[in-house]
Amino acid sequence: MVSSLKYTVVFAFLLFVLGACNEKSSIADFKTNQFSISVGETGSVISLTDLASGINYLSKDTSTYLMSIRVGGQILYPESASLDQGLLNLQFENNIEATIKVTEKESHLVFELTALTNKDTVELILWGPYQTTINKIIGETIGVARGEEYALGIQSLNLKTLGGYPWNESDRMPAFDIFRQGDLTDMYPDNDGSVLYRVEAGSPTKYGSSLQAYTRDRSKPRIVKDFDHEKIMVPPYEDGGVIGSKIALFGCPVEDALQNIGAIELAEGLPHPMIDGEWVKTSKDAAAAYLITSFTEDNVEQAIGLTKKAGLKYLYHYGKTFESWGHFDLFEGEFPNGMEGLRECVEKAEARGVKIGTHCLSNFITTNDPYVTPIPDRRLAKVGSSTITLDIDAKTTEIPIRSPDYFNQMKNNNLKTVMIGEELIRYGRVSDSAPWKLLDCQRGAFNTKASAHSSGKTISKLLDHGYKVFLTNADLTIEMSETLADLYNKTGLRQISFDGLEGNRSTGLGTYGESLMPYTWYNALSEDLKNHLIIDASRTTHFFWHIYTRMNWGEPWYAGFRESQTEYRFNNQAYFKRNFMPGMLGWFKMTSETSLEDMEWLLARSAGYEAGYALVADNESVAKNGNSDKILELIGDWEKLRISDSFSDAQKELMRDNSKEFTIERDGDDEWNWQEIHAEIYTHEHKVRQPGEPLYSSFNFENPGAAQTLNFILTANNSDVNNITFEINNYKKIQLPVTIKAGQILKSLSGKVVLFDTNWQVIKTLDIDLADFGLNQGNNVITVDCTFNNPEKEANLKVEIKSIVKGEKVVLNKANA
Repeated sequence: MVSSLKYTVVFAFLLFVLGACNEKSSIADFKTNQFSISVGETGSVISLTDLASGINYLSKDTSTYLMSIRVGGQILYPESASLDQGLLNLQFENNIEATIKVTEKESHLVFELTALTNKDTVELILWGPYQTTINKIIGETIGVARGEEYALGIQSLNLKTLGGYPWNESDRMPAFDIFRQGDLTDMYPDNDGSVLYRVEAGSPTKYGSSLQAYTRDRSKPRIVKDFDHEKIMVPPYEDGGVIGSKIALFGCPVEDALQNIGAIELAEGLPHPMIDGEWVKTSKDAAAAYLITSFTEDNVEQAIGLTKKAGLKYLYHYGKTFESWGHFDLFEGEFPNGMEGLRECVEKAEARGVKIGTHCLSNFITTNDPYVTPIPDRRLAKVGSSTITLDIDAKTTEIPIRSPDYFNQMKNNNLKTVMIGEELIRYGRVSDSAPWKLLDCQRGAFNTKASAHSSGKTISKLLDHGYKVFLTNADLTIEMSETLADLYNKTGLRQISFDGLEGNRSTGLGTYGESLMPYTWYNALSEDLKNHLIIDASRTTHFFWHIYTRMNWGEPWYAGFRESQTEYRFNNQAYFKRNFMPGMLGWFKMTSETSLEDMEWLLARSAGYEAGYALVADNESVAKNGNSDKILELIGDWEKLRISDSFSDAQKELMRDNSKEFTIERDGDDEWNWQEIHAEIYTHEHKVRQPGEPLYSSFNFENPGAAQTLNFILTANNSDVNNITFEINNYKKIQLPVTIKAGQILKSLSGKVVLFDTNWQVIKTLDIDLADFGLNQGNNVITVDCTFNNPEKEANLKVEIKSIVKGEKVVLNKANA
């Protein structure tokens, strides 16, 4: 099947390159207010035209068909086309005829497959790919190609119409490996290979771009590769098959493209979530920063207060929200009064202008959930099934099976669990040869009942995930989605993250399955919730774009505050922009040791990229950090200025430079002094030298600003230090009368020199005249020396030197505040 598919893709590509269809005459011209598409006598697309300019954006180097079909693994293109009373008929070989209903609307054209003869032979239908000459910005997820002035777009109008091309049988979109082919790298200069996004409804091509969508007939079982398994049996799924596949095509000026998509959503009854009555894709609050912290019914007021103190409006519960994943029963340890208790938390927050949300691991089902124990649900997802070949009793630990095919795939086999009737059994391995057996079996796993089973009974391998959880078939996905919606309706939660959304591929529906859960959940919500709702997830897909608000990718667990997934976070911003998504920088964790400099580094990046973020904080860390009050004040001030679009474009461009630092200082109710800071970090290391040999370190510091007093931060690492001296430009030696113990920090601050502990709590303030620390404009030589009192290996003094490059006034844009 795979080799056949590869042949089909190559064959289709060759047809496009050869330009098999050169017809000139049109049998049908379909128009919106700004766009027209012409279809020729063989069903080929003759033009994709901007009605205002008359420019035809159809690529002449390839062939484009309105719709094609796949039969026996081969793509078949229409042989002829005709128009009859508004219905477009396409004739294919094998006596297959497709009937397409075409509806012309002001903003878009709708194409819907309404009938297909011999449909049982058709594996899938394909819209396009529509080959265009536009290549400036290609939104691979949203399916919009933008040029200098004009944009062309495709939109799937229902769940089963997938944005993309059927590259593989599991309906997983390929990553941008196309970049590595060389020809297209310059189209996405932000992509260096470290971040790969999936080609879907829009794709770069050698000639410009292509737009595509397809629908698969799922009425027959299939075998696919997914979840690192070579073979997964996908059961039939009844959704009407390819009949009802439906897309919208549109063309408009570039500046109108996003609003045009919004108009399509409203006209076609697609999800259209709002924030206080404004569409989420245009609301400035869609990219609002938010606080992530744990809270319970008893201390929620404290969490709300922390959110308010930071000047934020969204609070996200972080902790053990649920007793188990699956039924979403609230954890009694934090919400002893269940939904009523959580609802009261939400109401307390709402009364103070704060919205509450929580995290969801999508269709993950923990092993203690009622879907698993004591009687497992028949709808748990399965890799595949066989039969047992002998009778077994409740104590048998070697279970004979007819075929090992679905049981010996160990790469992503995390729970090694099979189901027979109402019993779950874990096994150690599969025998190396026939007669095939499951060996070292643990009967009655997860508190199910060990039972006798007769020969010929079905045994199924359950699909699982690395989180040690089971997954769902489509029916169970729908049920879980409705349960989760009920929780939101009854409690008033306003924010959700569908983490692990890729787990829904366990439905066998690929990206269709990924969208199924949030789509079902969204449709089951009250209208009140849909009017103020923020949704993000672990995945994006073409149809899901209409549901989610944003994506907040980037985690704080892997390195320091500035280093954890830094490049990934910033590269994401270009992806968001080309797909009309609000910018988000991911999660950052505030600890007791977080510095003002680190926090303003984040806040400046947030302002520069016009992107929100999540701040993970807990009350203990906030209480310990001596900077907390100032940090929270800065968060609120920066967020107010960012959301109100108070920074100039020039300032934003500077703040997107990861090597630069910035700070703001309030100067009245609605004004701040914004300063660009140049900072360099040096290390004075403990050295062992011959007697008389110098131990000091000299550094060259380039001051791009005017002559000024330098600012410094000294941190002692792995040793106490004293006898600290500075010498600037070989002119004057300055001694600092202080001992900095290992981990402590000495910092010049507002004309003073202050000693802090590792949590930024003030130890003492030193009486030092900072006027002696004068910097020239341009190059300065700074010499540092000290005594390491009790040095360990790699003891050093970290020296950070800072100067002000320039300062400007920033005034709050009250019109947007």
